[in-house]
Amino acid sequence: MADFKLVPLSDRVIVEPIEQDEMTPSGIVLPETAKEKPQRGRVIATGPGRMEEGKRLPMDVAAGDIVVYKKWGGDEIKIDDKKYMILSENDILAKVAK
Repeated sequence: MADFKLVPLSDRVIVEPIEQDEMTPSGIVLPETAKEKPQRGRVIATGPGRMEEGKRLPMDVAAGDIVVYKKWGGDEIKIDDKKYMILSENDILAKVAK
């Protein structure tokens, strides 16, 4: 997670999607069009948290966490040929336990 060019604001989170396997357990290779949109990813950066009643609320996720997020949540961006998602913390459904 070297020199990252984006700094998320408020309760925004930058996530690098984890692509699903290209082959099913039975050995069938999936074409690009048949793959589902990833819903898991690694948190790359987080904003400072949202403000509520003049206080900043801490984020529930941190850089390096693996998270599950809403299927159609957030915005996809591309930097240096890598795809990232910018999500609101509310779009994150769960953190994968280590």
